[in-house]
Amino acid sequence: MIEQLLIYIFIFVLAIFVGFEVIRKVPPLLHTPLMSGTNAISGITLIGALISVGTGYSHISSLLGLAAVIFATINVVGGFMITDRMLKMFKKKKD
Repeated sequence: MIEQLLIYIFIFVLAIFVGFEVIRKVPPLLHTPLMSGTNAISGITLIGALISVGTGYSHISSLLGLAAVIFATINVVGGFMITDRMLKMFKKKKD
């Protein structure tokens, strides 16, 4: 049980490190279009988190799934808000 938890923590920390390195190397000009493209990935994360909450495997997995649902929802909503603001910049202004 402890060994499995340590493996999960190691994978989680490794994912944080890799994600940070990937995002850090993206130029600011490409960040907004990239964020609008990653909304689909966050949607998939949201579905996986909902499945994790609903399995009832353990109390910890339900709590982690709930945290994942909250964070993925914030990411999806924020991504759509930024994309909407970016698209408004390209609309022609009415005289």
